[in-house]
Amino acid sequence: MPDDDESASETIATAEPLTEGPRASWWPAVEVIAVVALFFIYAADAPPMVNEAHYLVKAKNFWQPDWCANDLFTASGKAHTTFYFAFGWPTLFVSLEATAWIGRFVGWTLIAIGLYRLTTALIPLQFATLGVAVAWIAAIEYGNLAGEWVIGGIEAKVPAYGFVLAALAELVYRRWNRVWILLGIASAFHVLSGGWSVVAAAIAWLFCERLRAREDRKAFFTPALFLGGAIALIGVLPALWLTMDGGAVDSVRVARIYTFYRLPHHLLPSNFQFHWYVRHAVLLIAAITLAWITRRPIHAETRDHEGWNRFRAFAIGAILIAVFGLFLGGLKAYAPDLAAKLLRYYWFRLSDAVVALWFALLLLRCVALRRESKAIWISGVAGLAVCLVLVGISSFERMRLAVPPSASNATLGWDVNASPAKQQQVFEDWLKVCDWVRLATDRDEVFLTPRHQQSFKWYAERAEVVNWKDVPQDSKSLDQWYTRFREIYPERLSTIRVTIHYQSLLDYRKKYGVNYIIVDRRITGQHMPLVRVYPLAEHENKTYAVYELPYAMP
Repeated sequence: MPDDDESASETIATAEPLTEGPRASWWPAVEVIAVVALFFIYAADAPPMVNEAHYLVKAKNFWQPDWCANDLFTASGKAHTTFYFAFGWPTLFVSLEATAWIGRFVGWTLIAIGLYRLTTALIPLQFATLGVAVAWIAAIEYGNLAGEWVIGGIEAKVPAYGFVLAALAELVYRRWNRVWILLGIASAFHVLSGGWSVVAAAIAWLFCERLRAREDRKAFFTPALFLGGAIALIGVLPALWLTMDGGAVDSVRVARIYTFYRLPHHLLPSNFQFHWYVRHAVLLIAAITLAWITRRPIHAETRDHEGWNRFRAFAIGAILIAVFGLFLGGLKAYAPDLAAKLLRYYWFRLSDAVVALWFALLLLRCVALRRESKAIWISGVAGLAVCLVLVGISSFERMRLAVPPSASNATLGWDVNASPAKQQQVFEDWLKVCDWVRLATDRDEVFLTPRHQQSFKWYAERAEVVNWKDVPQDSKSLDQWYTRFREIYPERLSTIRVTIHYQSLLDYRKKYGVNYIIVDRRITGQHMPLVRVYPLAEHENKTYAVYELPYAMP
């Protein structure tokens, strides 16, 4: 890492954003609004998004504890209390759908403001933020390693990333005190997204400050660092408590369930598909190449050079975290229990987001170099055009499908090649059966639900025995979730359907207080040896049916 230039660092520490030409006071608002509009075009799917049905039902229960109170997931320990507190209160007044839209616009605006601050600190080009946003979206979607995303529905990591971006802008300006406080707020919203950012920022400090002369070095241990840590405890303590509140639950068993059974596609390197490594390597190589060809300061100045060095150091920190995670992945063959415990912490989450962001910023830096190098400018414009096409394709495909992402067959892993028209019909039938449940059953009823769904509580507002998506965070509930899932969706049925073994259904009624089972008739067939309560006419719902569980004979 090259040494910082002392005089340059003094300039950038107080400099205004690097932009060409005068700007009206309202111009930043225009640029932020344009970025939010881009996010809307890309991610304006009908709620719930993939994780919204997971986060917002939990947030609703946080503010209304009697809502789905007998659901294992909803009533389990609350890991993201800051998010639930800040974004869940609208559920007291409006629907979950309206809450999702409110949360999306707040979260997107936080990200847009942070991205504007960071971009204008590095790139002297009007509306560069919009180009960075396009490239960032494309790079994450088509270049991630472990399935990370940033622009989508509202969940805890979205506001966290907004504050991470704001912290990165301050890092560029060498305002370390503000960095630690903003990252503390990010950690309060999402412990891992914010916490890994703190580690990467500490690595950046080591690269960029440790080798400076003592009299010019910015201190690491400052009151602001401890203040940021204190703020982070708002999010850290609830999450830590959930991992410790397992009682007699075997912590190794719980870690293996979480890492190896439920979330290996995010956590376990050996579970990643080969082409994921290829696409991420291509993105990383592209970012490194762009960093090399743009290594000279823009317009032969030095004041932006130090900021780029600091951001690059942060990106290297994120990459080093991911590399260490890859090494931990190799432990599974030798120490699987230790690997399960350590790999729970999403080692690849930050690098997925930051490598893509580094690439996006460098791509726009190439566009800003028009006067210095036509070849570099052309490469930047071409790269940006490719990213725009990729984002356009993704947006069109989601609009064409016309069902919420949480209801798409690709997400649910069932009949993934079904046409949009067929998926829309199935979704309409899903809404019908959920409406019937909400209107025709008591609020405290518990249901057995189809394996390939994740939005029953969102639409029906009733508890369910177990749901694949809704995995609890506390050790005791997670262990119960695993036991229930293996029992309700047995391996002998390929875990794709609820067993209808008569004695098992009697046991479920006694054990879980469940009176009804909802079935996907595409899987179970049109008729079952149980009393059907919905639909009473076949044409009312061709996809889903509700049956009453049998009673034990006196």
